[in-house]
Amino acid sequence: MASPDIVIIGSGIGGATIASGLAGSGASILILERGEPLPATPETRDTRAIFVNGHYRPKEMWREAGGATFNPGNYYYVGGNSKFYGAVLIRYRKEDFSAMEHFGGVSPAWPFSYEEFEPWYSKAEQLFRVRGTLGEDPTEPFHSIPYAFKPVPDEAPIARARAELKGLGLHPASLPLGVDIDAWLKDGRTGWDAFPNAGQGKVDAQTGPLAAALADPNIRLETGAHVDYLEASPDGRSIAAIHYTQKGAQKTLSPKLVILSAGAVNSAVILLRSPSSDGKGLANSSDQVGRNFMNHNSSAMLAIDPRRRNDAVYQKTLMLNDYYLSDGKGGKPLGNVQLLGKIDGNMLRANVKLAPKFALDFMAGHAVDWYLMCEDLPDPESRIMVDGKDIVMQWRRSNMQSLEGLTKVMRENFRACGYPIVLSRPFDKRTPSHQCGTVRMGDDPGSSPLDPFCRAYDHQNLFVVDGGFLPTSAAVNPALSIAAQALRVADHIRKTELSA
Repeated sequence: MASPDIVIIGSGIGGATIASGLAGSGASILILERGEPLPATPETRDTRAIFVNGHYRPKEMWREAGGATFNPGNYYYVGGNSKFYGAVLIRYRKEDFSAMEHFGGVSPAWPFSYEEFEPWYSKAEQLFRVRGTLGEDPTEPFHSIPYAFKPVPDEAPIARARAELKGLGLHPASLPLGVDIDAWLKDGRTGWDAFPNAGQGKVDAQTGPLAAALADPNIRLETGAHVDYLEASPDGRSIAAIHYTQKGAQKTLSPKLVILSAGAVNSAVILLRSPSSDGKGLANSSDQVGRNFMNHNSSAMLAIDPRRRNDAVYQKTLMLNDYYLSDGKGGKPLGNVQLLGKIDGNMLRANVKLAPKFALDFMAGHAVDWYLMCEDLPDPESRIMVDGKDIVMQWRRSNMQSLEGLTKVMRENFRACGYPIVLSRPFDKRTPSHQCGTVRMGDDPGSSPLDPFCRAYDHQNLFVVDGGFLPTSAAVNPALSIAAQALRVADHIRKTELSA
């Protein structure tokens, strides 16, 4: 079989979106995905199967730098981790593109401005059919195109929570979401946050951009294709071949362009495992591949009122950014607050093993469930490494003072709203759902493996387009920023590689 013009490795947000951006270009494109389509089975809406039994979790184990192993929440299906995402498609704030001082240090500037990036945010919002509204959030940056769809409506307990926060002088705002709520609820009355999307209710990488890309007969998808390593040309200036395993067979492709979109962790792993003359892996003359791993500092917070039942089904429609740019008193930034999907006793059971089930059910039924998210700053010693077949994560947390401050102020706010019990618990390394930063872009090839269009400085025909390119994590969900950059890179490839 002749090699296609372009091979995209991975069908998550980055890979699927860049494929959609290249549709109609005339180029022959093959997408290699190590997973298979997520099947529609009873487990897709079974909280015990998902959260207690870990039905969808991968079989692999990663290691901490100290040697302890853990099972990561890193999913391998067509559509990647987006099959389980909360469908929050929010823009970085304008200020996130400039250097920003935090309690834990300085978040560096991007190699281009928000104004340059803004049109691609608008295109990504249209591609993912984002539902939202403008004018509620004082940190909302300029939008050249308004949201095409109205926000997902608040359920009654959440409308009450919105009013309570407004009563404190805060500015709760509707979350921008890639969710067709009617289609989602038609398949089962649950939330979508962390639930697998087996239908059309969530606009994820598969149901959105990948479906659009595969309408082009020149674009194909192969599943069960595990990329082992890349091979450089004899002069080292380009990628000569992709080596992968499919159904036990060793296969090789030699496309003109390689787009690596396996996720921030696995893209770094593929590059580090690829043979090189210096032994450091490919695209790594800067020695920065795998470094600057970021994953957000975050906590779950339950605001509980035993006197009032929360009968919301999906819940996740609200965010609060009053503490995003400062601590509310003129100090340094804290972060973003948004609702989690509605939890139940089984979800609590996954984290609280010994409590009786009736107590967990009561707690869940009387709680409003929140997610507190703060910026994780880039650190070269926070990194992904490989040791033989093992993936090794050395996550050095930063800026934890922001999470402590946000936890404190939100506990005070919820108590002021009438919730006498406020509980919080940090998320840990087992949930790398916002992984980013391992193959970052920048203007300096000495400190960044990628240029501002995600082309590897070391190899002219290699692009890396997933959360790995992000130079900062900001304090909001990264999916929309990955999608917007994928569309920007696709446009660049059309103009520079496919125009002849």
